[in-house]
Amino acid sequence: MRFDGTKDYVATDDLKVAVNAAITLERPLLVKGEPGTGKTVLAIEVAKAIGAPLIEWHIKSTTKALQGLYEYDAVSRLRDSQLGDPRVGDIRNYIRKGKLWEAFTHEARPVLLIDEIDKADIEFPNDLLQELDRMEFYVYETGETINAQHRPVVIITSNNEKELPDAFLRRCFFHYIKFPDADTMRAIVEVHFPNLKGRLVTEALKVFYDLREVPGIKKKPSTSELLDWIKLLLNEDIGPETLRETDPRKLIPPLAGALLKNEQDVHLLERLAFLARRQGHS
Repeated sequence: MRFDGTKDYVATDDLKVAVNAAITLERPLLVKGEPGTGKTVLAIEVAKAIGAPLIEWHIKSTTKALQGLYEYDAVSRLRDSQLGDPRVGDIRNYIRKGKLWEAFTHEARPVLLIDEIDKADIEFPNDLLQELDRMEFYVYETGETINAQHRPVVIITSNNEKELPDAFLRRCFFHYIKFPDADTMRAIVEVHFPNLKGRLVTEALKVFYDLREVPGIKKKPSTSELLDWIKLLLNEDIGPETLRETDPRKLIPPLAGALLKNEQDVHLLERLAFLARRQGHS
């Protein structure tokens, strides 16, 4: 069971090493990196590569650790008892299995994605320590212990919105996905646009990386935004000549709405363009 990337996902050598180390150690792989660097997609592609089912648990600010195990719907049971529903005799009818329960009892070894764990309460990671360590949990309502039939490959993503507890970090294999360099990004673009002319890719990448380096920019464009932008360039038939004339430090690139995601950055580039025009006229 090894991960060597897939035809749809350009994985760097250090990322392949990290995935395979986590699989060998049977520890959760904690993946951090800028938004848009492919953290969530990694779990999907690992599942494809090793032929494993994928179970996704997307974390929100309101998510509690217990929801990953199970939820007991006491309200529905009370209502059904008042209506004389015979199902109330078996409490299992009111227990909703969570994603960890699903992963632990899957007939094949699955890949379990716990996505954006840093969105939840700070206690959330600690509340999962024992379950991820022992690969079991206790259901108080039924008095049964749920054990993992096959230890799932656990991939946990974080956008670094908050620090994770040390005790949790010690139990994970950690990898930080660096933002792709130009060569890696060119390979990523090639996967999504296999027949794209080299000149357009070269000019688009230059604009993209120059834009990321503009001093004071608040939200640097990510890989997914670059791909959206290239798709629009192709759709609008904007050629490399147009891009070559555009210096992102002075002018706003065409179709910039795909790259710039807040008004502060748009205003910043507008001010730079205004200053550049003034200097050009002086």
